[in-house]
Amino acid sequence: MTDFLLYKQQGHVVTLTMNEPERRNPLTGNNAVEEFLSAIDRIHQDRGVRVVVITGAGSAFSSGGNIKDIQRHASGQMSGMEIRQNYRCGIQKLPLALFNLEVPVIAAVNGVAIGAGLDLACMCDIRIASTQAQFAESFVKLGVIPGDGGAWLLPRIIGLARAAELTFTAQVINADQALAWNLVSRVVPPADLLPTAYELAERIATNPPDAVRLAKRLMREGLHTRLDTLLEISAAFQVLAHQTADHSEAVTAFLEKRPPVFKD
Repeated sequence: MTDFLLYKQQGHVVTLTMNEPERRNPLTGNNAVEEFLSAIDRIHQDRGVRVVVITGAGSAFSSGGNIKDIQRHASGQMSGMEIRQNYRCGIQKLPLALFNLEVPVIAAVNGVAIGAGLDLACMCDIRIASTQAQFAESFVKLGVIPGDGGAWLLPRIIGLARAAELTFTAQVINADQALAWNLVSRVVPPADLLPTAYELAERIATNPPDAVRLAKRLMREGLHTRLDTLLEISAAFQVLAHQTADHSEAVTAFLEKRPPVFKD
C-alpha cells in the first residue's frame, strides 16, 4: 500500500498532500488518520516548521468518509460500542490533533471537500479555495451525523444559521458562495492555488515563530473561554513572549532599521 499522505518540507513550510486521487482522498477505510497523526507528531518535534499547508492530489481535496467503510457500520457485524470506539480511536483523533498543533495550518482546497473532507478543511486555521472547489456537509444524505467534530467547527466559522442550512440540507456550495459565507478567505484560479498558499505561508513564516505559536494557541483558547480567563492566559503568554530571543531580535531590528533574523 502506498502512503496516503505525502510529507514535503521546503524551508519552514511543510506540505501535506492527500495522495489517493483515484478514490478522491477519503479519510476512512485507509491509513489516513494514522498518517496525519504521525505527520502532526513529526511537526511538533521539528521546531524548524512554522507553517503547514494541507491539500489533495487529483481533482478532490477530500471526499470524506469511505462509503464502504460507513456501510460496514450498518451491516450488523459490529456492536454499538465497537462503532463508538472506532470513532473515538479513529477519525475523532484528527480534529483534536490539528486543534492542538501550534503552527498555523492552511487548507489549499483544490476540489471537492465533502463531509469529513469539509470538516478537515474547517480544522485548519485558514482556507484558500480553487475556483473548482465545492463544499458540502453531506452526512444527513447518508442518514448519519457529523461524527468528526463538524458540528462544533462549522458554526464557529460561518455562523449557526448557515451551518445549520448546510448540515440540514447537505447542499453543495461552490467556491464563490463559500467565500461569501466566510468559509474560505479567498478564491483563486486552480493554477494559482498552491502559489497563493505558499505566498501566505511565507508571510506567516517570516514572523517570530514563538509569537505566532502563542498567538494561535490564544485564539484556540478563545473559542471556548470567558474574556477574563482569556486575559489571564494572555498575560501569562505575554511573559513568555517578552522573554524570547525573537522578541529581543524584533525590537532591536526595528530600532536599527534592518530586517530581523529569527532562529528556530
